[in-house]
Amino acid sequence: MSIAETFKTFIGNLAIDNAATISARYGEITCALNKEFRETDSKTANALQVGSYGRWTAIKGISDLDMLYIMPAKKWDSYKDGGQSALLTETKNAIKSRYPSTTVIVDRLVVRVLYNDFHIEVQPVFEQDDGSFKYPDTYSGGSWKITKPREEIKAISEFNDQKNKNLRRLCKMARSWKNKHGVAMGGLLIDTLAHNFLKSTDEYDDKSHLYYDHMTRDFFEYLSERPNQDYYAALGSGQRVRVKKNFQKKAKKAYDLALKAIEASGKENENQKWQKIFGRAFPAAEKSVQKAAAEIYSFRDTEQYIEDRFPVDIRHSISIDCDVSQNGFREYLLREILRLSLPLKASKTLKFHVVEHDISGEFDLYWKVLNRGEEAKRRDCIRGQIESDRGGMVRSEKTDFRGDHIVECYAVRRGVVVATDRIHVPIQANAVRANQL
Repeated sequence: MSIAETFKTFIGNLAIDNAATISARYGEITCALNKEFRETDSKTANALQVGSYGRWTAIKGISDLDMLYIMPAKKWDSYKDGGQSALLTETKNAIKSRYPSTTVIVDRLVVRVLYNDFHIEVQPVFEQDDGSFKYPDTYSGGSWKITKPREEIKAISEFNDQKNKNLRRLCKMARSWKNKHGVAMGGLLIDTLAHNFLKSTDEYDDKSHLYYDHMTRDFFEYLSERPNQDYYAALGSGQRVRVKKNFQKKAKKAYDLALKAIEASGKENENQKWQKIFGRAFPAAEKSVQKAAAEIYSFRDTEQYIEDRFPVDIRHSISIDCDVSQNGFREYLLREILRLSLPLKASKTLKFHVVEHDISGEFDLYWKVLNRGEEAKRRDCIRGQIESDRGGMVRSEKTDFRGDHIVECYAVRRGVVVATDRIHVPIQANAVRANQL
C-alpha cells in the first residue's frame, strides 16, 4: 500500500461511527426546547450544531458535543436583568421533563445532557443583529457573554476549500495524535493551530494524501516552535481560545517520530512508526514485525487496547511518576532517573502513582503494564492487560528482566477516556512483573 493510500485509509478510520445516534440526540433535545419555548415539535429548527462536530473536524470517539438553542427574541426581556440562572434552569427542566431517565444538569454556562457514551452541552442563546449570540454565565451573580461560532464554522469551511481539503483532515489527524499521547488540547485550539500552520505556508496548497507524511511532520515542528502563551485568537471569530497546558514538548516528540517514520519509508516497520504517533487508527502493515517475531518465539499476544473498551476523547491532563526503591528505601523518582540517564537495575520495587491531574469530579483509573523486547517475547511475558486501579491511584511492580517496558494509566469519566499518561521503564539488567503482595 502506498503512503497516499495508507493516509487515506487512516483518515477513513477516524470517521465518526455513531453519527446517526448523535443526530437523533440533537433532534430530541431540540424538540424538547421547541416544545417548551415555541410550542412546536421541530427537531431541527432554532438549533445550531457547534464545536468540533459542527466544524466537521471531530473524529471517532468524540464525547463532548455542543449545541446552541436560539431563544425567541421576545423572551429577552424575561431574562436580561439577572435571569441567567433561570434561563439555564428552565432549559434543563424542559429537557428533563421530556426525557426523565436522562441525566441533565446545569453547569455554569451550559446545560449538560449526559448519555452513556457522550454528552451534549446545550447553551441557550439570544441571536444578535450581527449574527453573534449572547449566552448566560451564572458566575458571580450572572452576566451575558458573546460567542461567534458561525464565523468559526464559515472560516474553517472556506479555508479548507482554499487548502485543497487539507485543513479538516489535518485537524482530524491532530486529534488522533492528542488522543494517543494524552495532549490536553481543546478542539477549537487544535483547529486554530492547524489553520495557522497552513496559513503560514503554501507548500501543501495543491498537495493531498501523498504528502501527508511531510505535512504532518511540518505541522508538529510548527507546534513545537510556538512560544508559550495563554491563548490564541480563534479562526474566524478572533475570540480567545485558552491553552490548557503547554503542548510543545509532546509536539517535538511527534516531530522526531515523524522524521523516523519518513526515514523508514518503504520498509517493513514504516507503518509501525506512524502508529507511534497516531495510534491504532493508523493502518498496520500487511505483515507486521510483531507477527514475524511471534512466529520465532511463539509468544502470546496478550496486549489489550483501551480504545477497544472505551471511546477516547482526551480533554484533561494526568501525570504519573514512580518511586524506585530497594530493601524498603526510596532511591529516586523514575523520571529523575530517566532525566539523569542513570541505569535502572533489576530487583527494584516500583511504585507508580498519579502526581497530578485536572479532572473535576469522580473518575475511574485503569493501568496497563507492557513488557517489550526480545526477552519479553522469549519468556512469553509481554503482559499488556488493562486492569482497574486497586485503590489510591497507585500501582506496585518489581523489576525482573532486561528490556524497555511501558506503564500507562487511563482516566475514565462517564465511560470515556478523558486523560492518559505513560512512562517508559528501561531496565538494563535482569520487564516488569506484578508485585504479588
